[in-house]
Amino acid sequence: MAIYAAYGHTDFIVATGFRADQISNHFEESPSIDARCVGSRANWSVDCVDTGALTATGGRIKRLASQIGGEPFMLTWTDGLADLEVDRLLSFHRSHGKLATVTAVRPPPRFGHLLIEGSRVSAFEEKPEAREGWINGAFFVLEPGVLDYIDGDDTAFERGPLPALARDGQLMAYRHEGRWNCLDTPADVEAMETLAHDGILPGPARQ
Repeated sequence: MAIYAAYGHTDFIVATGFRADQISNHFEESPSIDARCVGSRANWSVDCVDTGALTATGGRIKRLASQIGGEPFMLTWTDGLADLEVDRLLSFHRSHGKLATVTAVRPPPRFGHLLIEGSRVSAFEEKPEAREGWINGAFFVLEPGVLDYIDGDDTAFERGPLPALARDGQLMAYRHEGRWNCLDTPADVEAMETLAHDGILPGPARQ
């Protein structure tokens, strides 16, 4: 949320499911929260919407159709951090006129890299920065028409709608060359805690 708020985007909808009550309680217990779980941290507005514990990622988006309305919207999961320049992402999306933009990122290094010539290791680098390849960084900008690609609760956004948008020529990639880290495993969390301690945690590019 702080990544978006750093660029003035402070109206949030949180699609909850598993442990929805814990997430809602987190905001209800924060300062300046009203009874509808609509609150603010500084000038943030946060709506918590229970989209069902078993609903797939695409289904959660579809369930928010009435809250989203007819305007373009930004979407991300809650397990990725980046020093993303949100204004540039939005400008890129508006420039191409397609239904969807995905932020493409370089996967963070996890393993040592071997350069092998025959059977001889000619170079060894311990967890080098990725030189090639892009992955889904999960910071999206979407037009309301994307909802038409989602059938219902069982639709996984990554498996149905995104491939279909790509086939239809409606999915564009914004290349983010900066930092990006996921929080998929306990090791990822430990790495983030180390970065935070060192003062280089990925996050808002400006405050």
